[in-house]
Amino acid sequence: MKKTRTITALLVFTAVLLMMAVPVFAAGDVSAAETAASTGGKALAAGIAIAVAAGLGALAMGIATAKAAEAMARQPEIKGDIRTNLILGIVFMETAIIYALIVAILIIFVM
Repeated sequence: MKKTRTITALLVFTAVLLMMAVPVFAAGDVSAAETAASTGGKALAAGIAIAVAAGLGALAMGIATAKAAEAMARQPEIKGDIRTNLILGIVFMETAIIYALIVAILIIFVM
């Protein structure tokens, strides 16, 4: 029950965060002052995107590593299989974080 509440709170937080970033993507004629203000919004959106991705990615990697160590302690005979799956899972998590970095760079320089 508590895990469901945590996931729901995280999803609501993410939705609110995304709604706050919508003005960054608004198009129109802008002056130099508006461009400077827009750049600050872009930097804020990119920073938040990286912070959320890196934080949740690190949390997921920590949980996966802890569970893998626990599984290896319980069944040492399949240690190699567990280690292989752990490394593959961490690679996928790190890839998601790198994608978030690419999106943040695109937000800053392209939009």
